[in-house]
Amino acid sequence: MPKKVLIIEDDPDTSSLVAQYLTREGYSVGIAADGVRGLRQIKENFPDLLILDVILPEMDGFEVCKKLRGDTATSRLPILMLTALGEESDKVVGLELGTDDYVTKPFSPKELMARVKGLLRRYEHRENGTISSLHKYGPLILDEASQYVKVNGKGVRLTAKEFALLAQLLKRKGSVLTRQMLLETVWGYESHVTTRTIEVHIYGLRQKIPFLTKAIRTVVASGYKLLDEGNPEAV
Repeated sequence: MPKKVLIIEDDPDTSSLVAQYLTREGYSVGIAADGVRGLRQIKENFPDLLILDVILPEMDGFEVCKKLRGDTATSRLPILMLTALGEESDKVVGLELGTDDYVTKPFSPKELMARVKGLLRRYEHRENGTISSLHKYGPLILDEASQYVKVNGKGVRLTAKEFALLAQLLKRKGSVLTRQMLLETVWGYESHVTTRTIEVHIYGLRQKIPFLTKAIRTVVASGYKLLDEGNPEAV
């Protein structure tokens, strides 16, 4: 069964080019010319990954992303933004809203395909019956196999990158994770990503799980660490 990729892009030349390369790689491709139609198509035929332009008629890409991340049914849909808005501030807005990757125009189709493959690999759930990998920290439970996070028994919606970042912190609690280590383990091959991106996602975790505000410590000139639970400030 081929993976399904939806392209929301109002420029027919761009959408046609991207669709051509995706089809060559064996993906099933859908196209929507505006944000409203794109959201409708996602509900009708849920994709495995979304390639999203920012400047769109009816509803821009930022608003589309916000709606998707605010809905439990679509909150973990992989989103790759493909746009001419290349300023760092635009990238930060997209990342804060929960996009997983950001490619600016003009772009290399080969690089875009590499990003698509990388995102899909990171999103693949464990489907071979492996034992759940549970991580507990105070009132928090993270299950890597089932891809959920709960605090005091209540589910918390995280983006894929926030989930992966939290998993790394939990696995190495008490140890300093350098920014370079986090870039490599969480973001992998994504040349545009900077340490500012990590800061944005740490901020997101602290906002969504308030007790982590003190538990996640910033280590100046190095990185971050999650305090051991034995530390009175940890939980």
